[in-house]
Amino acid sequence: MKVNCPTCEKAVEWGEMSPYRPFCSKKCQLIDLGEWANEEKAIPVKSPQDQAAANMDIEDIEAMLSEQEQDFFKPS
Repeated sequence: MKVNCPTCEKAVEWGEMSPYRPFCSKKCQLIDLGEWANEEKAIPVKSPQDQAAANMDIEDIEAMLSEQEQDFFKPS
């Protein structure tokens, strides 16, 4: 099976002989990693509520969970 490299679109054979699959080379793999690290690529957020959840820190999450009625969420 052949796939296109996500970075340069070159055809790549999907198999053991392609160690960087789905990328054609280490260079393309690192370019893609750099784009993610620089936040040039992102998984889209669907709603403002989802965005608010993504911006929560651990204290916010613990406070929210401690308000739940189930004992499972209560800190011990």
